[in-house]
Amino acid sequence: MKEKIRIGFVGCGQFCKNFVPLFKVHPAVEYVAVCDKFRERAEDYAKRFQADRIFDTYDEMVASDEINTVAIFSQRDLHGPMAIAALRAGKHVYSAVPMAISVEEIAEIVRLVKETGLTYSMGETGIYRPASIFCRQKYATGEMGTLVYAEAQYNHDMSGLYDVFKYTEGDAWRKMAGFPPFFYPTHSTSMVLSATKAHALRVCAFGYEEKIDTDIFGKGQNYWDNPFSNTSMLMKMSDDSIIRISENRRVAWHVPETYISVFQGTNASYECSMVQHSYVKMRPERVHVDYEDVSDLLNPIEMTKHKKEEGYLQQVANGEWTAGEAPIQIVDRLPREFADIHTGHAGTHKFMVDDFCQAYVTGKLSPTNAWQAARYNLPGLVAHQSALRGGETLEVPDLGDPQGEVLSEDRAQNEDNYDAHRKA
Repeated sequence: MKEKIRIGFVGCGQFCKNFVPLFKVHPAVEYVAVCDKFRERAEDYAKRFQADRIFDTYDEMVASDEINTVAIFSQRDLHGPMAIAALRAGKHVYSAVPMAISVEEIAEIVRLVKETGLTYSMGETGIYRPASIFCRQKYATGEMGTLVYAEAQYNHDMSGLYDVFKYTEGDAWRKMAGFPPFFYPTHSTSMVLSATKAHALRVCAFGYEEKIDTDIFGKGQNYWDNPFSNTSMLMKMSDDSIIRISENRRVAWHVPETYISVFQGTNASYECSMVQHSYVKMRPERVHVDYEDVSDLLNPIEMTKHKKEEGYLQQVANGEWTAGEAPIQIVDRLPREFADIHTGHAGTHKFMVDDFCQAYVTGKLSPTNAWQAARYNLPGLVAHQSALRGGETLEVPDLGDPQGEVLSEDRAQNEDNYDAHRKA
């Protein structure tokens, strides 16, 4: 039996706390360590989650024989260098999004994973969201025909993020808050690319130059001289489809934050407007369509219970009942240890953690393996350059197909793989 996961978390912030409890109880994990540049935060985590050890520095953690895996929850611009350091040290890597913020860093991560055979997984929620699952399942059957056009977006107004940046950056928080939207494209790109299995060939993009938060977005205002609070791109894909992706950080919207609004095939199409999920399929004569309301399948179970109540849409628009799982999500395949743990992002955290652990145990690739993660990240990095150049069309590099067998999405329960670990 393969040794259990001995994992070290770096970045004991406001997001990581959702994942330590999941890894802690997972049957494939036996050891949890923590590390943060603020010692008191690591100590707080160690106390709250009964961590086995606190490491003083990331370098010390990566060099330690006590761990075989690193979970990266540091600032976004550090994910790439930290993942590279861990892989070079022979550690498996679970990384929060984004994968990295440069083409060179992404290429090096893919090269190292290919060379070492280590498990790498990017913790992207998008592919586990109900709309993404639905489009992926329908498209895989051939029922939708071939994709013509799709739209996806991540709308997250900066007003709800200021405290997050202040927490890590203190008085310099504005410098980090000006992070280019397309350095973080994967919530949007993953939702549609995971269905089509295609990759971007070319992109063109335009950015909205901020008029309100000019002390955050603008030349000289942040670490990247980024002027854009909102950016949109068109991708020409390897399957000849066209996909529009928008990453918006100053926009009047709350939830859903990450969603597919349009996924149009030659034979059937999906559309979403907040809580209304529609599926239309052409009849054989291609004059009329059959319409199906799939909202109850894709909305969280708890949300659906309230849909006939007064003020339902008002509450949903402000985030009520959005955290739980939807019927389309296969929760039965998760370890039983997860049953009583509440997580956010539409229940996706549990699936991300389990897929990483399954990939480690079986030697297969997680759905967000290095090659796939690269295809989700790279278009955004190129699109940012396109926007800076006024919409110039640019080529997107591709690092190839995943090198190995990818875990099946509709696999049965994991109990057979984990029972031996439970007894160990």
